[in-house]
Amino acid sequence: MSTETARTADRVAAPPPAGWEEARSRVYAVGLAAALPASARPLADADGSTLAEPLTTRTDLPAFPTSSVDGWAVRGRGPWRVVGRVLAGSTPAPLTEDDTTVEIATGAMVPEGATAVLRVEESTTADGLVSGVPREAPEWRKPGEEAYADEQLLPAGTPVDPAVIGLAAACGHDSLRVRRAPRAALLVFGDELLTAGPPAAGRVRDALGPAVPAWLRRYGCQVRSSDVVGPVADTLPAHVAALRSALTNADLICTTGGTMNGPVDHLHPALEALGADYVVNTVAVRPGFPMLLARLTGPDGRARFVAGLPGNPQSAIVALVSLVAPLLAGLQGRSMPLLPQVTLAEAVPGRGDHTHLALVRLDRAAGTVSPVHHVGSAMLRGLAGADGFAVIRPGTSGEPGDRVPMVPLPLFPGERAS
Repeated sequence: MSTETARTADRVAAPPPAGWEEARSRVYAVGLAAALPASARPLADADGSTLAEPLTTRTDLPAFPTSSVDGWAVRGRGPWRVVGRVLAGSTPAPLTEDDTTVEIATGAMVPEGATAVLRVEESTTADGLVSGVPREAPEWRKPGEEAYADEQLLPAGTPVDPAVIGLAAACGHDSLRVRRAPRAALLVFGDELLTAGPPAAGRVRDALGPAVPAWLRRYGCQVRSSDVVGPVADTLPAHVAALRSALTNADLICTTGGTMNGPVDHLHPALEALGADYVVNTVAVRPGFPMLLARLTGPDGRARFVAGLPGNPQSAIVALVSLVAPLLAGLQGRSMPLLPQVTLAEAVPGRGDHTHLALVRLDRAAGTVSPVHHVGSAMLRGLAGADGFAVIRPGTSGEPGDRVPMVPLPLFPGERAS
């Protein structure tokens, strides 16, 4: 068989690209099946990790009745004789006699026997007696008002942020059982790339080497500067060596460029040499069609993943939001990322039988999105002013007023979408 005939046979035998929604579901499932191991971590070190088990309370919250105001804990109808003072952090003696009171601070434990708490601003004091009319609603927080002992407050898979850490501390936890952040590496392919200075003499500046690690961190990954390697020489041995080295520490290896079958595209042969199997090999989406995700076995027997990002910068980011984001959610034991619905303010064309991910800017006041300009596969100007990608499904186009899903661009770690 001639070389050309073999290439034609390869093209004929190649499976069709996966649908975009199918690809997301597929990579999330393999990520979840390979979810990272769990360990206990002190609260101070848990930010950015993921709960590996539900967060429950160790006691009722609050654990005892606490005053919600500064004032007087009283017994009986009054006027009341002052018999003491209660500050937060102390255990008061019971009120055993009618018409007695203790001064009480906000957050202090309400003494046993108290029938009401009178606000200080609604009280008067004369001749050693306190007078006033307590409000009808109790002015203290009852045990279990927020949660009961052993109640589940948050499910496994919840991202840990400062609010979760504070809640865990209030529940009496000193540590949390969490899944660690995935470790990621980036291999930049392409002899045509410059790593400093302006483009010149047929060579272009590498825009993905500096940018992709920052995107990965926003998805919860750990990426060190030493984990970014490249440009890797455009030879098969160099690609195999770079991938094999990255496999020793990384849970996920992202590569840029080389996802097609051109004369210097060595990613596919390198993956074959390392015994990888494809989870997804090309996706019916524009831009970003030649993206891929492959699975390998690491030195410890655990699954490792290689995400092949196209070399065109915007296409590479489409691959990140399409394949890498759901994979990382699975690896961390989190839920599949949900896509909010948005309203189109302008028309967005379809891409035939492919899903179109169209860069859009969100008008939060109007609640609509509009397409941005400068959105070619090799362009980043539009991306820099966008909030996400509107999803135009195959065989459709977006008309003004249509409700469509949007893939948000990742926010800063721990930041919640508005």
